[in-house]
Amino acid sequence: MWDLFETVRHRHSVRHFQTDMPVEPEKLSAVLEIASAAPSAGGLQAYRIVAVEGEDARRRLAHAAHDQACLAEAPLTLAFIAQPTRSEQVYGARGRELYAIQDATIAAAYAQLAAVAAGLACGWIGAFDEASVRGVLGCEGDDRPVALIPIGYPAELPQETPRRPLKEMVRKL
Repeated sequence: MWDLFETVRHRHSVRHFQTDMPVEPEKLSAVLEIASAAPSAGGLQAYRIVAVEGEDARRRLAHAAHDQACLAEAPLTLAFIAQPTRSEQVYGARGRELYAIQDATIAAAYAQLAAVAAGLACGWIGAFDEASVRGVLGCEGDDRPVALIPIGYPAELPQETPRRPLKEMVRKL
């Protein structure tokens, strides 16, 4: 098991997965456990997670995400869905418009790190037709898909992406 710093340094987006190697149930369980440990506004966890494993559902999800093949290819996609009403009940409009989205996003980021720590690879898909993804996932009410995380064993070596220097991003007061 890697430490946090090593895990973060090894996390890179993967878009091609081995199609004959499913994610083991114990690894999925560990990833979901870590995702649910993510901080959230008021501890409300104003999100749902849908584990998409079925081949037909993965294919429909890929189509709803502008035909991004990695969603059909990966044996598992975790869909993170914000629940604005849950957050709004405590925090009003700001909870509805921001906190629920943040809760789902933070949980998705934790899931990515957990997947990498478990020896898996993953990506982050945010480009999709929201109405179509809602339909595939069976979202209710005002639930809103925020991120799709394809997970599996890599069929490629991920490319390290360049990062902006900290001096360009950080300002001290």
